[in-house]
Amino acid sequence: MKTSRLLNRYFIPFGKYIVVGVLVILSSLAFLYPQIFNCEIIRFSGFRALKQNVYASSSVSSSQSRKLLKYISQSEMRVDSFYTGKTSRPVIIVCNNQEEYVKYCRSTEGAGCSLGTPWGSTFIILNMQEVNIDVISHEMSHIELLTRLGWWKTTMQIPQWFNEGIALMLDTRFVSARHPVDRYMEYMDEWLYYTRGGQEILELEDIESVKDFFRGNQQYVMLAYMTSGLEVSYWLHNTGSKGMSRLIAGMQEGQGFESAYRNAEQLNGENSKRAKLPLNPLRRPLPARD
Repeated sequence: MKTSRLLNRYFIPFGKYIVVGVLVILSSLAFLYPQIFNCEIIRFSGFRALKQNVYASSSVSSSQSRKLLKYISQSEMRVDSFYTGKTSRPVIIVCNNQEEYVKYCRSTEGAGCSLGTPWGSTFIILNMQEVNIDVISHEMSHIELLTRLGWWKTTMQIPQWFNEGIALMLDTRFVSARHPVDRYMEYMDEWLYYTRGGQEILELEDIESVKDFFRGNQQYVMLAYMTSGLEVSYWLHNTGSKGMSRLIAGMQEGQGFESAYRNAEQLNGENSKRAKLPLNPLRRPLPARD
């Protein structure tokens, strides 16, 4: 009897508070971050599970599904090769019209986007009409970096130009060269085109935040991408094949981004015999002002 009275007096009311608290949290999530909430409950939507962690709109055909799974597999191989192993396991959501895409992605434009949460959930949302290996690889790179460094460090410390620049290294839509020297030279050509011969440049500090990176028109955003690709391709040439792993390890050990970025380059520069590259205009000292 005493046990029963204790249950009725303390544990049952406490359980009710927990249930109410969970409902309040879920309601708040749905209201403040509807896309993340929709992604979290994708299993209970009308989307079909093509395989574990891959969900596609019911209007995606069987032939499209087979092509999609092939693209995903090839993209995973790119990530595995670049990062020397793939650790992330994002939920991939494939939409077949703009209404579905807006429901799961924060943007109304583009072929794909990626979302991460402080509690560890990660999602890649794709537009079936524009999907290809490059799009998937680009978004997978964002998620892989987030998984390795964690949501807080990626959000608070990684500048957007680096996040996008690294993703471009797995994405051949703008530059197709794979060799580090050729890749840098092709990004230089693109950068010169979008800056009108270096007359209208963006400094890296101008595109450190997501807001600043995407704040302008299409010309501005393309210049932001080419600026990122130019700097990161230059850095990767200087750091060699271990540059990315050194940076990640440094940040995991507590270094800030700037220190880890600089140290990865210096460590490789001491003993390596690297091909000489043309001057990186983003690293040129600013002219003295009168």
